Amino acid sequence: MSILPSDTGTSAATANVETTVGNYFVANYPPFGFWRPEHISALSQALDRPPAETPADFGIYAHIPFCRKRCHFCYFRVYTDKNALHINSYIETLLAELAHYAAKPLLRDRKPSFLCFGGGTPSYLSVNQLVTLSEGMKRIIPWTDAKEIAFEGEPGTLTAAKLKALRDIGVTRLSLGIEHLDDRVLEINGRAHRSMEVYRSYAQARDLGFDQINVDLIAGMVEETEEKWADTVAKVIEMSPDSVTIYQMEIPYNTTIYQRMKSEGLLTAPVADWATKRRWVDYAFRKFQEVGYTVAAATTVIKNKDQKFLYRKGLFDGSDLLSVGVSSFGYLGGVNYQNQHDFEPYVDSVRAREHGVYRAYPLSHEENYIREFALQLKNGSVSVPDFTRKFGRDPREQFPDAIQDLIHSGLMEADDRTISVNRQGLLQIDRLLYAFFREEHRQGRYA
Repeated sequence: MSILPSDTGTSAATANVETTVGNYFVANYPPFGFWRPEHISALSQALDRPPAETPADFGIYAHIPFCRKRCHFCYFRVYTDKNALHINSYIETLLAELAHYAAKPLLRDRKPSFLCFGGGTPSYLSVNQLVTLSEGMKRIIPWTDAKEIAFEGEPGTLTAAKLKALRDIGVTRLSLGIEHLDDRVLEINGRAHRSMEVYRSYAQARDLGFDQINVDLIAGMVEETEEKWADTVAKVIEMSPDSVTIYQMEIPYNTTIYQRMKSEGLLTAPVADWATKRRWVDYAFRKFQEVGYTVAAATTVIKNKDQKFLYRKGLFDGSDLLSVGVSSFGYLGGVNYQNQHDFEPYVDSVRAREHGVYRAYPLSHEENYIREFALQLKNGSVSVPDFTRKFGRDPREQFPDAIQDLIHSGLMEADDRTISVNRQGLLQIDRLLYAFFREEHRQGRYA
């Protein structure tokens, strides 16, 4: 009997059905719903231990939760009602939290090889606020060894002066959340920017010579059509960004779209079904490949085959990830953790306890194996020798039934060197990953 998730399951997206409410995107393991406040002590214990003789790689994620406007499909912790005083106070709190961690034995004197600023909208901050934040962080934990500094930007918040400040700060990858280039689609989905702002900010960023400019797209937004999607893909190809990240539209519980569905008694979201979204992503991948791009992961195409995504690599391969800011989640010394979900509790928690942690989860050896294997499959392949060397067991022995099911389904191949997922598998990878989860974790929510 197949152990792949059922097409009627609530935890995973299905192969041929309408889009209903719920998260399916696998961002960690186990799902956040299993992390608990009573496990915070495990994080404290991990922080008090010195790093291994050969420590894992180390990176920093900073969550900036402010936006001009909340998108109707957004499920992240964001705020549209905070003024400059609130933001300045938040920056001070974030720096205090960072200083707390920097003094711990696990992280003391370690320098990050990658950093990522996400949100929300990091580019919502003013030039002065960006400088205050970055210089403060560098004083606490120097960035001198950082090979990648990634920064998410909303086109309408990016001015020439702000882009220059980001370049001066050292940002190497600027990721523009354009999502679509049809103004009606942007409007109906609650996006703050319009297409002209995309073209303006992209041209200014290109002139400043950022090492990498990435653009984000979402397949299957409200009022998406075949023609509009094809037109957006064509326009992005003409822009010629260094990389493109394409997500498939989902409707988590804490979105405006779901609230409207609930009030109207609707079970199906007003967006494309899963088969259509996957077909649209496949179409985009093929079009980008025709002009020389390479599919580098389940969601990404790159122009230069040597282009690295160190933040994603670190998240996927067991690197220590120090995350600061409201609702952010990290991984330190084998322990998952997430900060307080709301603004005031986060600020109060840092001031009172020097950290903002709300819940945590210490992973066993087996769970770390599952976490890294599942996340690395999102890149399309896993090295059998590397996993066997690191964990002491061949993945084909660790997951015999799940791997055989996927091979028989025509979605996976496996040999002594590599376990790989083909294009059709990558298009639905988040659904497939649940087959590798422990039984008790297959129904957990990513929220």
